[in-house]
Amino acid sequence: FSGLSLYFEDGHDDLDDFGFDDYGSDCDGIRITAFLDAGQDDLTPLGRLEKYAFSENVFNRQIVARGLLDVLREFSDNENDFISVMETVARMSEDGEPTVRAELMEQVPNIALFLHENRPNFPASFSRYLVPIVVRYLTDPNNQVRKTSQAALLVLMEQGLVSKSDMEGRVCPILLDLTEPSSDDDYKIEAVAIMCKLVTMLSKDTVEHLLLLRFCELCCDTRLFQVRKVCAANFGEFCAIVGLEATEKLLMPKFFELCSDSLWGIRKACAECFMTVSNCTSPEVRRSKLSPLFISLISDQSRWVRQAAFQSLGRFISTFANPASIGLHFREDGSLREIRLSCISRHFRGQSLYLQSSVTQSSEHMSPTSTEQNQNPSHKSLNPYQTSPPPSEPEQESLDTFNSFLYWRPPLPDISLELELLQVERPEGELLTLDAEGPATSSQIQKVLDCLQLHMDDPDVQAQVQVLSAALKAAQLESQSDVAEQEDSLSESNLSPQEASTESSTSQTLSVGGAHIPATIAVVDESDTHSMVRVLSQQFLIKYLNVIPQQLLDQYLSMTDPARAQTVDTEIAKHCAFSLPGVALTLGRQNWHCLKDTYETLASDVQWKVRRTLAFSIHELAVILGDQLTAADLVPIFNGFLKDLDEVRIGVLKHLYDFLKLLHLEKRREYLYQLQEFLVTDNSRNWRFRYELAEQLILIIDLYSHNDVYDYLRQIALSLCSDKVSEVRWISYKLVVEILQKLYSSGADDLGLNFANELVLRFCHCPKWVGRQAFAFVCQAIVEDRSMPMDQFAQHLLPSLLSLTSDPVANVRVLVAKALRQSVVENAYFKSPGGAYLDALDEAMLSLQADKDRDVRFFATLDNAQHNTINSTSKQT
Repeated sequence: FSGLSLYFEDGHDDLDDFGFDDYGSDCDGIRITAFLDAGQDDLTPLGRLEKYAFSENVFNRQIVARGLLDVLREFSDNENDFISVMETVARMSEDGEPTVRAELMEQVPNIALFLHENRPNFPASFSRYLVPIVVRYLTDPNNQVRKTSQAALLVLMEQGLVSKSDMEGRVCPILLDLTEPSSDDDYKIEAVAIMCKLVTMLSKDTVEHLLLLRFCELCCDTRLFQVRKVCAANFGEFCAIVGLEATEKLLMPKFFELCSDSLWGIRKACAECFMTVSNCTSPEVRRSKLSPLFISLISDQSRWVRQAAFQSLGRFISTFANPASIGLHFREDGSLREIRLSCISRHFRGQSLYLQSSVTQSSEHMSPTSTEQNQNPSHKSLNPYQTSPPPSEPEQESLDTFNSFLYWRPPLPDISLELELLQVERPEGELLTLDAEGPATSSQIQKVLDCLQLHMDDPDVQAQVQVLSAALKAAQLESQSDVAEQEDSLSESNLSPQEASTESSTSQTLSVGGAHIPATIAVVDESDTHSMVRVLSQQFLIKYLNVIPQQLLDQYLSMTDPARAQTVDTEIAKHCAFSLPGVALTLGRQNWHCLKDTYETLASDVQWKVRRTLAFSIHELAVILGDQLTAADLVPIFNGFLKDLDEVRIGVLKHLYDFLKLLHLEKRREYLYQLQEFLVTDNSRNWRFRYELAEQLILIIDLYSHNDVYDYLRQIALSLCSDKVSEVRWISYKLVVEILQKLYSSGADDLGLNFANELVLRFCHCPKWVGRQAFAFVCQAIVEDRSMPMDQFAQHLLPSLLSLTSDPVANVRVLVAKALRQSVVENAYFKSPGGAYLDALDEAMLSLQADKDRDVRFFATLDNAQHNTINSTSKQT
């Protein structure tokens, strides 16, 4: 066995015990497959492999198992030799020594990947030789071998190397056997864990057909709490795979049992996966069943369960979000985008017209338009949200004729659930519903508030006054934008003059965050003030505050209570701040008043981690709230973050552009005076703060006029160019180029010329070589990005650049050579024959090509192909 070589990390003191007396301390790095080389015996390489693979020496067998991948590489060219090696592997898998089996299993994923890349018949070879080994080792009596096989199986599944037939025919059956009630406890616990991990890599059909029912049985395992805990921790993954129908039919009853388990660890696991489970259910089940269940977890007797529930509360609330009602949707990159309100208004106008044509009124207090539409007295006793009988044949024919409005608008949503929620019972038992005429006027809402002042002793009335007052405030903030949007939507619609006049009569309506408050005053006797107040307030609360169950909202708002930090979690405020944008998105901007006080409380929290969390998400919240509410409620908090600790300010700074672009120009210009403050940090060594500032300024340039850029941003950019840290300086040079491009693209050539001359004075004539080097870099970037006209560059910057060809510092001449050779000389403007600067460029290039420094000569003679190769290599490294 003297031909076998090894690499030992712990030295070679034990070599003699295993017959390695021929190797000394200088044997490091010898090939592990050296035993295949010709030695003293007359055996072939395959014979030697056979000899050592089944040697009586355990150490020999371990070495062969460890080197199987290299052995396969040696014999992969010959099909017969390859088959012989694979058969040897199969026989070695039956070795009686656990360490040999563990070594072999560790190599299986690498062997499988090698076969997949190099063998045309990989599926057959892998299925025939390796899959049986993996499956058999799942039931190995040795714990290390089982753990190794489980890890190998997961790796093979992640790589997509196990076929569907092998999974359904070999892997899943063994997992089902191991999870039988009569199975060994250790095997059962391990099999449940591996099954739950594999479920995310299997198809829906496979999971439903083979594993779903067994998983449901395991969730009720009364003997082993470890099994139930694993099932609870992975419950969301099963729900996500099988979909809504199977979740509600089979998994929900099991989830309820797990949430009421006697062990707090299982209930805690249920709280942690609650959001995933909620995403796989219908809105009805989410509201009627999951919400009470979550309330029970959030009030659990165990502090750890309550802690996990509060951490998941915001995420659970976010599952109630309805993109159609909030007017926002997510792009593919995860950012929020606001849907054009004109499209939404057209959509709801179509819905309103549909309701007006199919709904009858139950009250004599109807508008003229609605009265004319319901001349038939037999319809007066019908529920306003009950559809009229099918139209007659002539009417049906008229409806079937082509109408462009019916074809370009989005399809109408199913609003049956909303109609049920909007119905309020009268004391007499008669249903009182919303008027089909639509929104209420702001004067009517104000009248209700005036009437409510007489009943302020009632706590319910006080709550209603608070809600309606907040709604009026939000409406006043958006009144101007709403009027413009209504005019745009009217001009874009295909409404008839009669319909347009009908809508114009209600143009002065109350709008909260783009959503109209329903008018119920029209169907109530105005003399009955108390009834009018009750109906309007209740229907407003049902429509606009019942987006999520009130108990969930109350629990979320209580997360800022200092008592929660003592009884639940010291970082509960941070979790509240983290999920607040999702909750705000769910409620919509019309209900922002519900979260405003909570947000202000979090923004003034004594823990900087809480304020930092809000600072990192304030730009997303601004998208959700819109420009009016942002200016009123978020800008003051944003200003406070600007003066906070650096740990908080960095959150604002990283998304400074995203926030400023949402503000109106006047409000945006106010921050020009404050950008300079970002240059001052609590710790001067925090150079990444200034680096982030430079990156944001590159984006912010587009938000301001060329005069503002020249007056304010130019000075900040030049200050950053003098930073002590080179990383900050290099990104600032790019900022300088962007500013110059902004000035010239805006037609401010005089400002651009002044800035170019300033660059020459500040950098080209800088006494420090880093400044002169920066000038060469800036000139190269200007030419490559065409930041200024080339004739202007040739006249004002090129002479100064050429003067640096004789700079005493080689590092400066290197960048000059790169700028001239890679950018200036290759530019079409300077390639034209007879150019004014052609002779000067040729002379400068000859001087640089004969430079005494080797690097200068290299870059002066480097062509574009070599330049691209060097750049690609540097990016890869």
